[in-house]
Amino acid sequence: MLDYRALYKRLEQSDAAEWLNTLEQRVDKAFNSPRHGELDNWLSMLDNLPDIQPSQIELTSEVKIGAAGDSEPATLKKLEQDLRILMPWRKGPFSLFGIDINTEWHSDWKWERVQPHIKSLKGKHVLDIGCGNGYYALRSYGQGADLVIGVDPGQKYIMQFYALKKYLGDIPVHLLPLGIEDIPPSLKAFDTVFSMGVLYHRRSPLDHLIELRECLKPGGELVLETLVIEGDINSVLLPTGRYQQMRNVWFLPSCDALVLWLQRCGFKNVRVVDVSKTTTDEQRATDWMTFDSLEKFLDPGDSSKTIEGYPGPMRAVVLAEAP
Repeated sequence: MLDYRALYKRLEQSDAAEWLNTLEQRVDKAFNSPRHGELDNWLSMLDNLPDIQPSQIELTSEVKIGAAGDSEPATLKKLEQDLRILMPWRKGPFSLFGIDINTEWHSDWKWERVQPHIKSLKGKHVLDIGCGNGYYALRSYGQGADLVIGVDPGQKYIMQFYALKKYLGDIPVHLLPLGIEDIPPSLKAFDTVFSMGVLYHRRSPLDHLIELRECLKPGGELVLETLVIEGDINSVLLPTGRYQQMRNVWFLPSCDALVLWLQRCGFKNVRVVDVSKTTTDEQRATDWMTFDSLEKFLDPGDSSKTIEGYPGPMRAVVLAEAP
């Protein structure tokens, strides 16, 4: 099983110490009740990854670990085969000893849209909700964060992260197989909280915003990225069925409506810092994510609409401060 003792020790001396009252039990339950059918295979694969010492680590401008010359070609071929066991890789990209993991999302493009606007992460404690495989968590650490915790119930994504972390050493970045509901209410322990691509999956978006607020220290910063539509302060799309073939899409507000939601939930200094239409260059199928992607989810006769006839994907980044 994954070893979280270093995280538990860090939390003892942090503002999130209260989380320790339930954290270990919730992690154990997540992994074992019921146990994922592939979990033992994934853990065995992690234990048997080749030992390679990276000649370089870059987390500031990209996620690049080692170089192709750090090991024998046969060893690197085996490593790539192991990493492909964990497909699909959705967030990224990553470079690991010259193995280019070309992920579905160009998450680096999204990070470039977000990072210039947020408060400095140097020395900060960061929480990433719906972190996937930890791409933004690693980029946060690359910006100087002192502790980064990601939560995501997708256990395969957690395994992807720990496959990478094997070669990063004992860095204070930890991913947990949990959801935001596993964080104690009113914890108020983090300087920065990321919620990237989560809000539209929540049946009750205002409750989610309040949960995010309660994770933040007073004055802490929320970094929220979500699907939006064009419209005025009263414009919100609730799909009647699927959106981009996704079943679990609920509320897509306009930017003005989203700002109002955040203000009504008590956030201060709310501002939209980026609005971008998602293109098939940014989200696409690759040889590391071979399932259908955005191209298949758009109207073949009008790429400005989804296959269901809704407005095509547009995403906003909104920053706000906890009271």
